[in-house]
Amino acid sequence: MNVRQGVVHPVEAPPLQTDGAANVLLPRVRMKDLQGMPGTVGGVFLRFSQSLFAVVALSVMVTTTDFASVTAFCYLVAATSLQSMWSLALAIVDIYALLVGRHLQNYRAVSLFSVGDGVTSTLTFAAACASAGITVLIGNDLNACANNHCTQYETAIAMAFLSWFAALPSFLFNFWLLASR
Repeated sequence: MNVRQGVVHPVEAPPLQTDGAANVLLPRVRMKDLQGMPGTVGGVFLRFSQSLFAVVALSVMVTTTDFASVTAFCYLVAATSLQSMWSLALAIVDIYALLVGRHLQNYRAVSLFSVGDGVTSTLTFAAACASAGITVLIGNDLNACANNHCTQYETAIAMAFLSWFAALPSFLFNFWLLASR
């Protein structure tokens, strides 16, 4: 059997720099901020739209006289209250970051934003779904829309879904920023 042994060819080492510049680590280059991330104009727009839709859903639901008799509607009021306060607070933080010229990419801040957005958007979505189920029960199954405020319920539920739809990109951008570290 005729087998050849492999040959190792040495590779030259790069030349040493004597000025000390080779020992300095270069900073990590981050991807450009996308609109919708914290501290951007798109982020402020998303926060204000979340807060606006949640406040409208809350206002419409509270103006009905008998929302307190249904647990899902009370849950919708609580969830939209929390969503509106959270979104408004983070909109103020985003505006401050824009005015000062800072990027909101601190690990702890992004972690807090991501968890808060995840919790509030999940609560809002669950409350909207539960309230939509009750509204379908009242309207289609019981045929009792004449005795209830079905139009107001449906409007409040639609606004809650729009609030969730605006909160979802904020959560995804924060989670992506957190995961890309």
